[in-house]
Amino acid sequence: MIADLFDLSGKVALVTGGTHGIGMAIGKILGQAGAKVSVNGRSAGKLEACKEEYRLAGVDVHTLVFDVTDEKAVDQAISKIEQDLGPIDILVNNAGIIKRIPILKMDVSEFRDVLEVDLVAPLILAKRVAPGMIERRNGKIINMCSMMSVYGRNTVSAYASAKGGLKLLTANMCCEWAKYNIQVNGIGPGYIATEQTAPIREGKHPFNDLVMTRTPAGRWGEPEDVANAALYLASKASNFVNGHILYVDGGILANFGYVKGENDV
Repeated sequence: MIADLFDLSGKVALVTGGTHGIGMAIGKILGQAGAKVSVNGRSAGKLEACKEEYRLAGVDVHTLVFDVTDEKAVDQAISKIEQDLGPIDILVNNAGIIKRIPILKMDVSEFRDVLEVDLVAPLILAKRVAPGMIERRNGKIINMCSMMSVYGRNTVSAYASAKGGLKLLTANMCCEWAKYNIQVNGIGPGYIATEQTAPIREGKHPFNDLVMTRTPAGRWGEPEDVANAALYLASKASNFVNGHILYVDGGILANFGYVKGENDV
């Protein structure tokens, strides 16, 4: 049955940064597919508040406060998840930060902060869950990459460097762990309509004009668009997909020179 391909019943999923936006959309859809979902954050208040959102989606979410860059905290938190829910079958490395600062004005410490969260933390979490996946000969790891893993823009040097590194880390995890029936893939979201992007989507903001005219689909993506890709990569349907970055971008990477209206026939 087709539905069986996407059935995650009995699976345990950890979605880092799953309290809002794309992370929450991913947590919801994995839970609706049957997985037992745990999400983390650094704010107990945000974690408590997100429970109601998950409940309305029909998902009984498990929450934990921990810093994804702290190896000891990650180890303790995952041990707690294993105790409460069971071994982790699906890891979604979604937590991330961005600092929009020109290179010459960015402190090295700020550059390192972004790399720690966006690149080193996925390594810490994957190293913690991979041994169990190897023992069970089964597992899914999804790293949240970005369009910035393939090109740069002004003021996002640290973020683009981290995401480019994460793209290659994803490939290397695949090379080392695919033989154990572990699929390691990435998702590269395009420009997504979230609370964070709301200020630049309103009115006649020049960046909104850029996105709307350069994206062949002619719209911003929704968090659910990314979540649908995550469900595919977390499911049996993707069992022979490995080391791949799935860009969910409305076509912007395929044709960044597109201008709405000019190229329409």
